[in-house]
Amino acid sequence: MAASIYFPQRTNGLSEKSHHANSSNGLPIYNGSSAVQEKRQRHKHSSSWLIPITLPIPGVRTRRLRLMAPNPTRLHQFSVTRFGRTRGPILLVIGVIAAVYTVFALHRRFATEDKAWPTPFPVGEPPTLVYRREDLQRIWEWEVAAGHYPSTQKIPEAIGLTRPPYNPALPSRRSNSLPSRFRSPTVTHTLGTGSKRVYLDLQSIPPDVSYPPRPVPGSIADMDVIMEHCDFSTNKYVRDCLEVLRLGGGLDAGKRVRRGRMDDWKYIYVENGEGENSTEAAPFIKPAFALKTQGDMDANGGLTKKRGIEWEANMRLPQPPPYVSHTHSATVCDDENPRVFHMFWTGPFTDKPYLALLSFLFTQNLGLHLERPDPTVCRPQFWLWVNPGPAAAVPNPSALSDMFDQLKNNPWASPFLHPRFKDVIQFKLWNTTEQLDGIAEIKDEWRSLGSLFNSGGWVEKVPAPAESSQSAANTSSLDPPLPVSSASGAKVSGDEDDKLNRVGSKSPSSYDRLSVILSDMARFILTHRYGGIYLDADTIFLRDWEELWGWRGAFAYRWSRLEKYNTAVLRLNKNSALGTFLFRTALKNGLDFHPMTIARYTKDAYLEGLLLRLPDALFDSAWLNTEQFQIERPPQPFFTDFGDFFETPLVSSGAPQALGFDGFFKGAYSYHFHNFWWKPFDASRNYPDLGHRFEQGERLARTATTGHNYAHPDLVADDKRDLDWSTVLKRTFEAYIRGERPNMYGEWLRW
Repeated sequence: MAASIYFPQRTNGLSEKSHHANSSNGLPIYNGSSAVQEKRQRHKHSSSWLIPITLPIPGVRTRRLRLMAPNPTRLHQFSVTRFGRTRGPILLVIGVIAAVYTVFALHRRFATEDKAWPTPFPVGEPPTLVYRREDLQRIWEWEVAAGHYPSTQKIPEAIGLTRPPYNPALPSRRSNSLPSRFRSPTVTHTLGTGSKRVYLDLQSIPPDVSYPPRPVPGSIADMDVIMEHCDFSTNKYVRDCLEVLRLGGGLDAGKRVRRGRMDDWKYIYVENGEGENSTEAAPFIKPAFALKTQGDMDANGGLTKKRGIEWEANMRLPQPPPYVSHTHSATVCDDENPRVFHMFWTGPFTDKPYLALLSFLFTQNLGLHLERPDPTVCRPQFWLWVNPGPAAAVPNPSALSDMFDQLKNNPWASPFLHPRFKDVIQFKLWNTTEQLDGIAEIKDEWRSLGSLFNSGGWVEKVPAPAESSQSAANTSSLDPPLPVSSASGAKVSGDEDDKLNRVGSKSPSSYDRLSVILSDMARFILTHRYGGIYLDADTIFLRDWEELWGWRGAFAYRWSRLEKYNTAVLRLNKNSALGTFLFRTALKNGLDFHPMTIARYTKDAYLEGLLLRLPDALFDSAWLNTEQFQIERPPQPFFTDFGDFFETPLVSSGAPQALGFDGFFKGAYSYHFHNFWWKPFDASRNYPDLGHRFEQGERLARTATTGHNYAHPDLVADDKRDLDWSTVLKRTFEAYIRGERPNMYGEWLRW
């Protein structure tokens, strides 16, 4: 046959190479006379306990890294052969898990910070915790008892409270008692013992509907309601949040359109009546019986301590201040809760703090429209802290008088020294040594640190001062001077643009990083030592903050899309337990107060609920849009870059003049324009324009800016045709000071 010519036959009917060929169905064909050969073929590559694997070498295309790894097939065969098809795989899995657990257990038991196992890539962030669980419980109990937790949000289970703390900032509620056998050994709620809440429907009353009404004195913002409508984590839009804030706060004077019942949008309330100590709550405050195994567990189990340090000594806290509602307070202002806005500024006074102060006068309830302040209203104050020189320098003995001389001669600052503003605006000299020594928690230890300029774990090294510099520092008013290299009273080099000698940020390329790091620390010092609210200098007030003062808790706001803090707005209660925790924790972490690091402090200690992370819609409404979030439904105005505030895009440049202040993120409490220190608010009129009372300073600034004297006529031809948002806001605030228009609440400034 033809087939026998081209395909020689063997006695079994297969070709010579049929041992290694595949049949038409893709399966190997074996010699029918040997089942042993088939078995050997199957187990040919699996008999070894180790198998080679190759990995690519980064940057080397022609070679690969060869490693030996355990052979899973061989291990499986051994387990099946030794223990059977059912038990073998189970025991193999258990053995692998035990091996992995043993490795990590040995590492955690014996590894130290100095002998840590090297890892090619960092796994997470190192822990920052320095307090035991019992101290974290004390912090929660202290803050709740002081009325600093007016929220129904749960306390983390990891805190391990066994009885709910009494909460004077929450109204009492009737609750059904559960038998102890059905209750968890830990509790996550508080027991309200406070006054009832009456939520307000705030609207302008005809015929006075052109301007919104002032908030009710003593009113309080319910942050639980605000979070419900504004929390980015639950997919809430900034646009919708601003509508709730606007309507719930009565800011839509004369412009409300029908929306149906908006009871769920009411977020401002007043406390009414006496607090109640309900006897029905007694069964709840008895701790549930602990599980039998709980006594054998580590008291700090589940907490991860910072490596290389010991636990902090037991926290000693004073008695929490008594919580007194506004209706039962003997005084209008609460000494434990002072209404002070703090701001930190370095270098010569410019148009940036100028506009912040103007917006403060334009929005807050200061009584400037009255001959005498209203005795029933607690007037807020604005304390502007001035660091006159570089961040790494010590003030000289005459620094205070020099500061006021400079303010008097600065056209941007001198208007605020007018006697009309002396009770609401104060300039204060910043002294790093004095301020750090004023914090009891760290005053005896901060000098042992190598540097004060630690931001997010990145330490800015400052060269040690020369002898002449040290002697100059010793002659300053500081006693003792800063013991670290940043105490130098003289310049380290002759270059004024050197990072050590910079005073303020003049451009993106000459950013004053040391002053920024110093301000990160200053805000916590000021609020913990004096109480109040800190604001970054690139902040503009947009409404009265009355109900924010009424809410007694601490807060910052969210870092855009990230679950981190931005402390451009920071509220801390004076000498609080939370403040003690933050300073002691920061001290053991290099005195790092970067907002990202603060988020690690509170997260590691399960204290995030005590420093509430408010939605950025309240203070930074453009941030999400500038990072390309929610651009399909943006708020008004729509900024895709923070620079749009200073240079409004041409396509939307008609909005600022048409809408004015009333159309700028209406509902938000403030606006944060994120630096841009070198960009003027009003390029055409880059000087103070406050009228004849401040004519002298304006004349000097106008001549220096435009080259024209004060008598030169204003011509519209010299002005920009389409005004930017920053320009419109500046000119609106200045018109109020000149007496040409009322403030946002319809009140005319009375000189």
